[in-house]
Amino acid sequence: MENGLVIKSTGSNYLVYFDGGQTMECHIKGNFRIRSIRSTNPVAVGDRVTVKTLQDGTNWITDIADRKNYIIRRSTNLSKESHILAANLDRVALIVTLYHPTTSTTFIDRFLATAEAYCVPAVLIFNKVDLLTPEQQKELADLRALYESIGYTTYAISALNDKTVNDKIIKGVTLLAGNSGVGKSTFLNALFGREMTRTGHISDAHDKGMHTTTFSEMYRFGDNWIIDSPGIKGFGAVQMEKEEISHYFREIFQIGRECRYGDCRHTGEPGCAVYNAVVEGRIAISRYESYLSLLGDCDESKYR
Repeated sequence: MENGLVIKSTGSNYLVYFDGGQTMECHIKGNFRIRSIRSTNPVAVGDRVTVKTLQDGTNWITDIADRKNYIIRRSTNLSKESHILAANLDRVALIVTLYHPTTSTTFIDRFLATAEAYCVPAVLIFNKVDLLTPEQQKELADLRALYESIGYTTYAISALNDKTVNDKIIKGVTLLAGNSGVGKSTFLNALFGREMTRTGHISDAHDKGMHTTTFSEMYRFGDNWIIDSPGIKGFGAVQMEKEEISHYFREIFQIGRECRYGDCRHTGEPGCAVYNAVVEGRIAISRYESYLSLLGDCDESKYR
């Protein structure tokens, strides 16, 4: 048996990398899929696994090492609860665009809350800034100031035109995430200086990206690793309790300590410091609305 790193998953087969540099295509048995794991993919890119080679030459994953963290989202398969995008991450880089296509602040906030919930440091990369008008550049500056005031690092880039796309963004094992069309594949290609993944076009009718990455894959970048993931439409409250949601919005959690009642949900209760901070402009309305939206997921059991 050997221990390796899962660097590619197509749902049925897995590519495992070993320290010597060799790779093996591996499988998992059916009963392994449902063994106390409530997700559509019990093995995820970034997992450390044990592999056994049988006499017929086939390779089988027999065990998964404990994960230090992971990023999870609602599965499109309603018979399961979740889908793990990647495991054992040092950071996640969320690539967003103000326009062409528009990434909503609700999506950004839901993703950041998920990263907080699963203990994955997150940074924001605003891409396609070369396409912005002067007025939109002001909007970008305001949005960056908002997230930096909360404590998130932000970058503004043009992955298509900037041939010196910052490798300082990539540290350790980094997951690239974002809506379809925001330029994840273009960013990856610019970083490596060659075509690593296929890029797609933006739909003129809907100004939305077309899916080009259909499965997660891990690439070695010097001493680091980058995980490219499929475009994501949205995030819901996965395995989160209502009383926990405020913990994943940094400024709401901080100011919430001043509320009159310890179990305040920040939805208009008497003496709510968070609600007062929103009224006074110390908490952004967009962030508060994202919080309420995620809180509503717990009540309505939405799949997003």
